[in-house]
Amino acid sequence: MTADDPHAAAAATPRATDRPGDRSPFALGLLLRRAHWRAQTVMTEALRPLGIELRHFSVLIVLVNRGPTVQRDLAAATGTDKAGVMRVVDDLERKGLAVRKAVPGDRRVRAVEITPQGMELFDTAHVAAEPQAGRLVSGLGPGEAEQLADLLTRFAHPAGDEDAV
Repeated sequence: MTADDPHAAAAATPRATDRPGDRSPFALGLLLRRAHWRAQTVMTEALRPLGIELRHFSVLIVLVNRGPTVQRDLAAATGTDKAGVMRVVDDLERKGLAVRKAVPGDRRVRAVEITPQGMELFDTAHVAAEPQAGRLVSGLGPGEAEQLADLLTRFAHPAGDEDAV
């Protein structure tokens, strides 16, 4: 192989990994994905005894933050497709955690609203998740958990981001 060989140049370029110190253009995305998986696993364990999953809890978060919300807006807010949100709302209704209500002026549209039982579970979930959240950041030094949260917030919601909640 010669220096003009594109395959030789590609072989000399670092490959994307999710190992510490990776400087490839994909490194940040891979690292965020691994961090997400770790956080998802830990928070799933916190919610399991309450009989819900993260997909249910993400809808409850939107309902607590926004109040009654139509399903298409729940889909957008949770990054889920319409069919997926319908299944989650069906689950929440069966569990008595949310209800669908007619939207005045449009008989075809239903808004989803959290129930008092859903609010109680929401609060209980926060208490249950507290020790797990502490476990997630236990390897960080003083102030680093807050710094990480600040950096991720700015990364996820850049200045002027219309989708910031």
